[in-house]
Amino acid sequence: MLLNESMNFSLEHIGLASKDPTKLCSWYKLTLGATVVHDNRQNPPAYLLALPGGALLEIYPASHHVPETGYNRLGGWRHLALRVESIDAAQACLEQRGVVFSDPIRPAGGGGRVLFFADADGNLLHLVERPPNWVPTP
Repeated sequence: MLLNESMNFSLEHIGLASKDPTKLCSWYKLTLGATVVHDNRQNPPAYLLALPGGALLEIYPASHHVPETGYNRLGGWRHLALRVESIDAAQACLEQRGVVFSDPIRPAGGGGRVLFFADADGNLLHLVERPPNWVPTP
């Protein structure tokens, strides 16, 4: 392949190390409606989950944990953005499932609205609602 040829990439899955993979897997199933598409059936366990909408999330054992995991400005991957049609409807549903939102809905970069929350391990997620027919532009 020549350097000036482009490659096509698509996101296959996101990896998430956890101090308790089984507990975190259960949280994603109960709270976000994820389904397990692979369970390695080992100890410690690892799971591949499908979120509604098709995104894949791999949960596997962590060797250690840092308290700053949920701090959005810590270097490295910091949050998982979940696109929804209505932030208000998604917020109401997730609150019924025990999710606590500590900050108000805010404007999203590029247009729309965002709302942050944490999973059972304190990892940062956010809902993102984009305007109808939204397309990212350079």
